[in-house]
Amino acid sequence: MIMETWRFIDSGDRDPAYNMALDEALLNWHSEGLIPPTIRFYGWNPPTLSIGYFQKVEKEINMEMVEKHQLGFVRRPTGGRGVLHDKELTYSVIVTEEHPDMPASVTEAYRIISQGILEGFRDLGLDAYFAVPKTEEEKNALKNPRSAVCFDAPSWYELVVEGRKVAGSAQTRQKGVILQHGSIVLDIDEDKLFDLFNYPSERVRERMQRNFKNKAVPINELRDVPLSMEEVKKAFKDGFEKGLSIKLEPYTLTDAEEAEVKKIAKERYETDEWNFRK
Repeated sequence: MIMETWRFIDSGDRDPAYNMALDEALLNWHSEGLIPPTIRFYGWNPPTLSIGYFQKVEKEINMEMVEKHQLGFVRRPTGGRGVLHDKELTYSVIVTEEHPDMPASVTEAYRIISQGILEGFRDLGLDAYFAVPKTEEEKNALKNPRSAVCFDAPSWYELVVEGRKVAGSAQTRQKGVILQHGSIVLDIDEDKLFDLFNYPSERVRERMQRNFKNKAVPINELRDVPLSMEEVKKAFKDGFEKGLSIKLEPYTLTDAEEAEVKKIAKERYETDEWNFRK
């Protein structure tokens, strides 16, 4: 069987505007037929709070604490809730909706793409599986999340280990292309994370933070020996190849491509109009 070759980009730790701009540029280039399907790995410098496309900053986010913790801040082009990107591997997958292996249903496409992540966790010796809501009550809870914190609850086909969420992902479809990106968390500072959101009262915050431990867990908490970033990258690169039955070919952006990414970052993701829009 001949495996399809996809492009693989490891762009390292970049600033928040660049990270979102490169994901958008890859989506554009793929929609124009300029590049094959692509998987990208990246990190964040500085550590950053990203919020979902539809979130309301004023209502949900404590910007004073974002600044106090010297974090970057950016609005994603995808939905979902707030994510603190710190000690994690972030991934993005860019593939046309017309790809023969991509189902039309968002949740089914999400499951197919996330198979690569599932294999990555298994490669690390973790017994990961997909959480699927079974009852109407569980399905309704997904439609109306009570919290602005992304890792507060598993969603459709979220990846869990021992019942706790281990990876958070979001998806958008534009110009006939699927963009899915998400976080694979190695370690998490829960106090810092919960500082970044607004709560009706301190008691509510304390309750949510207490519950969080039962709902989400970083990789290194599940292991006796902590993993290095290089070990994690290798496991998930292999995982995507196995899970999607593809071969990944490393690629470095050209100067012209870099210039285009920086232009998108400057015109959109660095602006208050985008990040703080009502």
